[in-house]
Amino acid sequence: MQPPPKSTTRTPGKAPGVIGWLLLAPMVLWLLAFVVAPTAILVVASFTHPDDDTRLPVYRQPPPETGEPAIGTFTTENYRRIVVDDEGRFLKTEEEDITARNADGEEEVVGTRKVTRLAAPWLRVFAWSVFYAALTTVLCIAISYPVAWFIGRAREGTRNLLLMLVMIPFWTSFLIRTYAWVTILATEGLLNGLLLYTKAISEPFGMLYTPGAVVLGLVYSYLPFMILPIFGSVEKLDNSLVEAALDLGAGPVRAFRKVILPLTRPGVIAGVMLVFVPAVGMFAISSLMGGGQSPMIGDVIQQQFTGQGRNWPFGSALGMALVAMFLIAFVATARLRSSRT
Repeated sequence: MQPPPKSTTRTPGKAPGVIGWLLLAPMVLWLLAFVVAPTAILVVASFTHPDDDTRLPVYRQPPPETGEPAIGTFTTENYRRIVVDDEGRFLKTEEEDITARNADGEEEVVGTRKVTRLAAPWLRVFAWSVFYAALTTVLCIAISYPVAWFIGRAREGTRNLLLMLVMIPFWTSFLIRTYAWVTILATEGLLNGLLLYTKAISEPFGMLYTPGAVVLGLVYSYLPFMILPIFGSVEKLDNSLVEAALDLGAGPVRAFRKVILPLTRPGVIAGVMLVFVPAVGMFAISSLMGGGQSPMIGDVIQQQFTGQGRNWPFGSALGMALVAMFLIAFVATARLRSSRT
């Protein structure tokens, strides 16, 4: 009696062979060269003293009589500067003027009040960056969900056309689209010209170089990244489940809350990651549309490496703090996704 033939199917969990590792090698080399190595350089540089002349993390021993630490030696001062000010305070209380308009329409000081805020300016920039990114994410969800629902429930031919319209902004350079918004929102731009022509306003008003302009630019730039993941979840949604909920007496609001939203939540969570994470570190929009008046953490990091700050170790520390923020957001999102499955 002959033994049964051996099965040629791969058992689950079996380690990949040589061919599998060879196929994986290009991606591993790419990650090592462009992710792991730069991150390691930033980690090392973030714990060094900057050179007073070049502001680079190079090693240099100062004269013994000065008593200064050697340039390039280990220090945690860069991270300390992020969370506390020069006096070591995390929070500080200041007096702020209270202004009001008088009978002539001019602002005048009518009193003072005490305000407690974060002492370190860099930590305040981090907080504003998170606020802008969170507000952008919420607005993108509110705008994208109805759009993704309409596209996902449209006929196949119409659906493909609508998806192409969503993807059209990616055909143009990001900077060109941002400069286009600068032209639209300028005092003598297209929007003010249209409002003046229709007599909706009597004189032009400044919309550019404001926090609202920054949020508008962020929402416009990242809106497709929220539409596409939600569309993927809506497209896979079984319509019979929605019809069953309605037949069992659930109203439209309850059917959406109990059936539609839970089934499309993976797409929403994926969209949140695709929008919130890059929006925190964005710097071009806040510079071009905010005029530097509403800086984000990306602007500060860019200035430390190529701008007036010229402090590579401190810029590296800011970059690593941003990476830590990304990891926290990723872990929180992953736990939220796993708790809902």
